Amino acid sequence: MSRPWPASLSLETRLVAASALLAILVGAAFVILILALSTLREANREEKQSRDVTVEALGLQKLVLDVETGLRGYVITGRRRFLAPYPAARRELPRSLAGFEELVADEPPQKMRARGLTAAIRQYLTEYAEPVLRIARLESLAAARSATVTEGRRRIDDIRMRFRLFLAAEDVLGASRARSADEGSKLAIALGVLGLAASAAFIVLFALFLARSIARPVREAASGAARLAGGDLSLRLPAGGPGEVGDLTRAFNEMAERLQTAQGDLEAQNAQLRDSDRMKSELVNTVSHELRTPLAGVIGFTSLLLTRDFPPETRRHYLGVVDAQARRLAELIDKFLDVRRIEEGRFVRVEELVDIAPLLEEEAQLYGAQSDHHRLEIDVPAQALPVRGDPDGIRQVIGNLLSNAIKYSPEGGVVELAAELDGDSVRVVVRDKGMGIPAGQQPRIFTKFFRGDVASSGIPGTGLGLALARDIVESHGGRIGFASAEGEGSTFWLELPSANGGDHPGKGPERT
Repeated sequence: MSRPWPASLSLETRLVAASALLAILVGAAFVILILALSTLREANREEKQSRDVTVEALGLQKLVLDVETGLRGYVITGRRRFLAPYPAARRELPRSLAGFEELVADEPPQKMRARGLTAAIRQYLTEYAEPVLRIARLESLAAARSATVTEGRRRIDDIRMRFRLFLAAEDVLGASRARSADEGSKLAIALGVLGLAASAAFIVLFALFLARSIARPVREAASGAARLAGGDLSLRLPAGGPGEVGDLTRAFNEMAERLQTAQGDLEAQNAQLRDSDRMKSELVNTVSHELRTPLAGVIGFTSLLLTRDFPPETRRHYLGVVDAQARRLAELIDKFLDVRRIEEGRFVRVEELVDIAPLLEEEAQLYGAQSDHHRLEIDVPAQALPVRGDPDGIRQVIGNLLSNAIKYSPEGGVVELAAELDGDSVRVVVRDKGMGIPAGQQPRIFTKFFRGDVASSGIPGTGLGLALARDIVESHGGRIGFASAEGEGSTFWLELPSANGGDHPGKGPERT
């Protein structure tokens, strides 16, 4: 299953994206701040220009008044010293008029007022002041004085009125520009504070993202690694996380899972090794115990035969004892070798068609003659009970079950041996009325070298017979089991696949 798109982004991609977003946000904040400052600067420039226009207008008004004052003083008194302000103001007026018109060129309403004002001033100079001055100098002071009283006053009053209107309009415009500058200043400050606050907030969020997405998972991984090294293999880190962090947690959990599995396997192997060591110890004890008795008999009777002379009958009896003990030794060794071959997979099973019925009868006769205290009863059908397998191996299994039934019925009694064709299987049952098997020991009854409490009862045995019997039966594709109660005897059974092959598996050909 693929991961969701946000979780599939690598950590590097996330960091680059977050850094780019932070850079864009900070850049946008600075751009907005710069625009606000530019607006503020423009408002301040306009406000300054309004002040300059006012100053220039006042300077121009002073020059006009100087012209009018000098002209009026000279005309009225006739004295040239009163005319002194006139020439100085007259020289400055052209430059002042030009500068005044240039200052208001960007403001159309004021530009129109300024043009009307400068036109009135120029007309005052050319149409009134200069002619009156010529009249006063060349013709008659009285005539000039008369013109000054009437025409001069009218023109000066008109110019003064125009100055008042212009300055009033400029005051309104200046106030508006001052308000605009103040609002621009406030806006610039607000936008700057907002941009810096947004940048700071995003930086904090970015730091929290780094702490949550990188620092915390890495810290948890480090702590988990320490706990894992301390032996806590059940630890698992929370799944998820961006990109490489998620890969790290998944890899950590997979490693912990594998280590836990490996630890379980090692513990199982250690348990097997302990069982193997225990079985080896039991094998040594069993071999040393089981081989000691027949070997002592062989050595003892052989020593007697070598050191003393006996009658022929006694000598033959002793040789028979030596032969029996030697055969017992050979049988024990064969059992050990069979178990070894089965464990190593080197057990070779012969495939033959075997009729179980006569084989059971032979084993019953053989083991029935071994004890005077037991009576062996056999119930075998007249029809053949064919199976395919190794006759010696099957005989070894039946012999082991009969031997155990006799051996673990020390008080004697009846041992039953029965067989029947059960569906597609041949079922063999061996039943005794002996000691039985305690319930606590039954799960280990087919374990190699296990003999339970009977090991201390003096009943001989190696603990290999039933384990070997199970391996042989299972190698034939069959199964073996038992039912037992302590003090009431045991019933062992085995089932082998039938080799009948007919249309009626419940019947087989009768034996002749």
